[in-house]
Amino acid sequence: MTRTRKPLAAIVGVGAAAVLVNVVPQFEGRILRGYRDPIGIVTACSGHTRTAVFGRPYSIEECNRLLDEDLADHAAGVMACIKVPTSVGERAAYVSFGFNAGVGAFCSSTMVRKLNAGDRFGACEELMRWTRAGGKVLPGLVKRREVERDMCRKDLA
Repeated sequence: MTRTRKPLAAIVGVGAAAVLVNVVPQFEGRILRGYRDPIGIVTACSGHTRTAVFGRPYSIEECNRLLDEDLADHAAGVMACIKVPTSVGERAAYVSFGFNAGVGAFCSSTMVRKLNAGDRFGACEELMRWTRAGGKVLPGLVKRREVERDMCRKDLA
């Protein structure tokens, strides 16, 4: 993923950025050292993989910086695929999803096709189709998608 120099708030707005820096760590967790995730990827902090070093300690400040950078990178990719105006909640939900499932998954999804076609409510509902990993429904993903869907629908009429 290409690194962006823009801060998260400049990409998604102050409101969505504030939601993201609070919500994403709730689901990603925060581990202050480099570790291997369940599929063997070296990870640190709140889902950071790009420069994570196995066994290396990370400070809270460093983890906060890495999260901001990672969210900004994912936000830039997600927002590039959205061609219609969106609410704060929609932007936060879609960037959270893109952070978890990947920008490519978002950009090639029925979700973004519905959103760009004007079916904002239907796009939000598509989040609930993404609750599986390794072929199994994971309770943590169900909960995350419910939160993202609720954020997404919050400001829709």
